[in-house]
Amino acid sequence: MAAGIAVNSLGHCDPDWVEAVTEQAGTVTHVSNVFYSIPQVNLAKRLVDCSFADRVFFTNSGTEANEAAIKFSRKFQRHSNADKKEVAAKFISFTNSFHGRTMGALALTSKEQYRTPFEPVMPGVTFVEYGNIEETKQAIVSGMTAAVFVEPIQGEGGIYSATKEFLQVLRDACDDVGALLVFDEVQCGLGRTGHLWAHEAYGVIPDLMTLAKPLAGGLPIGVVLVTERVAAAISYGDHGRTFAGSPLVCHAALKVLDKIQEPKFLTSVARKGLYLKELLTDKLGGNPHVKEVRGLGLIVGIELDVRATPLVDACRDSGLLVLTAGKGNVVRLVPPLIISEEELEQAAEVINKCMPVL
Repeated sequence: MAAGIAVNSLGHCDPDWVEAVTEQAGTVTHVSNVFYSIPQVNLAKRLVDCSFADRVFFTNSGTEANEAAIKFSRKFQRHSNADKKEVAAKFISFTNSFHGRTMGALALTSKEQYRTPFEPVMPGVTFVEYGNIEETKQAIVSGMTAAVFVEPIQGEGGIYSATKEFLQVLRDACDDVGALLVFDEVQCGLGRTGHLWAHEAYGVIPDLMTLAKPLAGGLPIGVVLVTERVAAAISYGDHGRTFAGSPLVCHAALKVLDKIQEPKFLTSVARKGLYLKELLTDKLGGNPHVKEVRGLGLIVGIELDVRATPLVDACRDSGLLVLTAGKGNVVRLVPPLIISEEELEQAAEVINKCMPVL
């Protein structure tokens, strides 16, 4: 059920993915990113064709994608306000957010994610309560806010979904002050919600979007999708990654995208997501420790009134891999998107049988 924390959307050893990797490994696996490669260009074109974006920047992970988005946001502000001595350079993020674990991305990640406090390593990040519209409006300030980073559905934070109203307020507020809106879909994007992109469920379009986990079927990849308006602020050589956008990884990612963006595939994810929540609600609804079952598509959380670790351990001992999330009291279910309804039934039964450990 864990799918490598939302990475293995097509499961292990998907035959078409294996064929694509083998085929590319037999030709060329890496070239300097000073040069283009055909798989890289093809993947960039496909991502542009199926999204809001005009340009694509490749990285090796979700964290790197978010770090690039930080840099691009600040460069955009400098480019757009070249006549000003001081330009907007601060960021807004949200409680329970998670945007990565390296220097820059860590500063955008809510302290609430960690059992021990840490000091943000990048100054100028304001955390606002996720979903709090009035507080958010006040926090986004002209001449100060460079960008707002938000997950349409929080994964590590506990499977909390935004509302359309909240995301629309972010869009409008960013437009009003000249800030950029960045959607982090590293965990919730690429089919997991039953939509190709999670934000499609809300009808709100960002300026930048970061992707990673499932895109290359288990190989390391990250992506920043940007509009032409943002791309115009970025010059050749401003940012780079040695291994990003390699022919091998991009060729594998094309095969993953081929499968996931099929309408029938996405419809099946939405259907199985609803079925999973129905199963869990039916089997666990009467348990006094279960506060809520929530999520969209196949990103589902079971919130408990106690720590979830004993239940996660018991499930593992019974052959079911699940994860914790939030403050450690949420069981996170992010199975391969190819999971069958029968397997979902088995998983729900295992969780139910393990509940007495709480």
